[in-house]
Amino acid sequence: MKVLVIGSGGREHALVWKLAQSDRVTDIYVAPGNAGMTALATCLPIQVEQVDDLVRVAQEKEIDLTVVGPEKPLTMGIVDAFEAAGLACFGPSQAAARLEGSKAFSKALMKKYQIPTAKFDVFTDLAAAQAYVKALNGPCVVKADGLAAGKGVIICPDTATALAALEDMLTDKAFGEAGQRVLVEEFLEGQEVSVLAFADGKQVIPMVSAQDHKRIFDGDEGPNTGGMGAYSPAPIYTEALAEEVLKTIIKPTIAAMAAEGCPFKGVLYTGLMLTKDGPKVLEYNARFGDPETQPVLMRLASDITEPLLASIEGRLDQVSLSWHDEAAVCVVLAAKDYPASPRKGDEIRGIPAAEAHGAVVFHAGTRLDNQDRLLTAGGRVLGVTALGPDIRSAMEEAYKAVAYIDFDGMQYRHDIGMKALELED
Repeated sequence: MKVLVIGSGGREHALVWKLAQSDRVTDIYVAPGNAGMTALATCLPIQVEQVDDLVRVAQEKEIDLTVVGPEKPLTMGIVDAFEAAGLACFGPSQAAARLEGSKAFSKALMKKYQIPTAKFDVFTDLAAAQAYVKALNGPCVVKADGLAAGKGVIICPDTATALAALEDMLTDKAFGEAGQRVLVEEFLEGQEVSVLAFADGKQVIPMVSAQDHKRIFDGDEGPNTGGMGAYSPAPIYTEALAEEVLKTIIKPTIAAMAAEGCPFKGVLYTGLMLTKDGPKVLEYNARFGDPETQPVLMRLASDITEPLLASIEGRLDQVSLSWHDEAAVCVVLAAKDYPASPRKGDEIRGIPAAEAHGAVVFHAGTRLDNQDRLLTAGGRVLGVTALGPDIRSAMEEAYKAVAYIDFDGMQYRHDIGMKALELED
């Protein structure tokens, strides 16, 4: 079969890498792709927002399956457009993608269907939001309602920080239209876990757990990012917890979306906080997470085309997935000045040596110049991912590989996986 992957980041590189292992896949195209994907796929110079052009090229190349990586085209209705053209496309409809596209929508859904989450309220008026924050008189979280590339969530340890965040979003328009409506939530304490699940509108198959690291610096310090690394599995997410989350959160979410007339097909990403009162939903994403996809797909033993097609065709009940017992760790290498204003154009060295050592280096923000030099081209540049018999071993392998890679201003966290090791001590 011919497959088209839409996107250009580390998540899409991991999808291309996994699809290339399938005996069913003969040709892979990626739009627009990046420099790291060229050995496995044909890159097409079409941006993810150019939905009509993507439909056209899928028809011209007789694509059998399209897999959508990023959230923006999903919220634009790319799946609806492909289906209207008679093309198989993996991902939720525009109506179902509101689970990620609007935090107000997702929080209202959770409230209506009693899915555990943080207490919240939604505001468009600055004075009303400020009054709510002052009444809370403590730590809280301020979120832009719309898509903000993973950066529209401000953890506020005190009232002053929250008031400043509200001013940034509602008055200074720091996140543009995405922040013209804001949510203020209670602050939840605990460890975070990411759970991705295939969904076909009725049934779900959860994947193995992962834990992301959002803050830029070691020890969860500094501003939020799109994700500085992840590991799988998350030992804190026990089998008992997994059963509880499936019963009280994931299945009810899929049932709620169906009841609302917008059945969810694709990957449901549930970001959880494991609180003393039980697991609660921090956020939903309507697609594969990044960087969680990298370690999760490294552990997937099954042919990925089967759950992708079964999700589209409504037959996940006929599918079972198998997983490698090994653990996986992904360390993100970011550009200088990320996440504020990442510098681009620095030459990247050492990837062949890192991969010869045994890691898989997924490209997230790279390009080739006219001299075939590999350059940085985004905030998150690479995701160095390695397997090991346990988290400690996978960490060691990943960081050994990281040591081979260099570019000016390169920054990364040194503690991806440490939370798992702390549970052992």
